[in-house]
Amino acid sequence: MELTIPDLGAVQEVTFLRWLKGEGDSVEAGEAVAEVEADKAVFVIEAPAAGVLRALTARAGQRLPPGAKIGEIQLK
Repeated sequence: MELTIPDLGAVQEVTFLRWLKGEGDSVEAGEAVAEVEADKAVFVIEAPAAGVLRALTARAGQRLPPGAKIGEIQLK
């Protein structure tokens, strides 16, 4: 399952801040996995499903649009 930047309304682009979990970590649905900044506010990206984080591609400082793929969750 793809892990993407969520739609934050009128926001056209976010700055990726950091991963809260790492490659290979297990996560539960709704668990915070990353942080992004938009319009001087910090938003948490939550895991959409339980599984294991894989292929984490976003890096600190990277500018990304809503819907951009930042990683994957290997479902349990």
